[in-house]
Amino acid sequence: MFKIKNIYGKEIKSFRDQIGQLRIEVFKEYPYLYEGDLSYERKYLETYIQSEKSLAVLVFKDKKLVGTSTCIPLIDEEEGFQKPFKVDEYDLSKIFYFGESIILKEYRGNGFGRQFFEERENHSQRVMKDLELTTFCSVLRDKNHPLRPKEYRPLDLMWKKLGYAPLNEKVLEYKWKDIDKKTEDLKRLVCWGKNWST
Repeated sequence: MFKIKNIYGKEIKSFRDQIGQLRIEVFKEYPYLYEGDLSYERKYLETYIQSEKSLAVLVFKDKKLVGTSTCIPLIDEEEGFQKPFKVDEYDLSKIFYFGESIILKEYRGNGFGRQFFEERENHSQRVMKDLELTTFCSVLRDKNHPLRPKEYRPLDLMWKKLGYAPLNEKVLEYKWKDIDKKTEDLKRLVCWGKNWST
């Protein structure tokens, strides 16, 4: 039996290492191929802990954390995530950024992907009355990448069904170490968005 728990801001601190370990485990998979480091994870999640309006959706199976999804006002996020929106006329105070949306492989296919979006969108609308945009980013990889599994299917279709579209002019750059590399290198991630102002 699954149990879902929503936690906010400073409450995230109690689950920080569990979330960090889960991120490391799931993001080792393609397309992120993230080597993972718990000290980095703690620093990354501190941003969410310090935000009064952040949310983490936790999924437990027999008291084990098996899935999580987060969101935070873009104005509270790291500058690297804000950068693609600073170059235009976007008001950062009216944008919510959706972080990870992850579940262990053996528990996928239970509808958590859609539920994660619903929980984050509901939270965003509740705490940001003048919400204009919800956004997230997806890593860009070469279709011929040697570590791309044959059975890999991108989530683009689901995202589009939920009302999201790629903001092709919005690309951010972020560094991490791939599982098959010796050093960090720069990745390009495209932003997706859903407009709430119309």
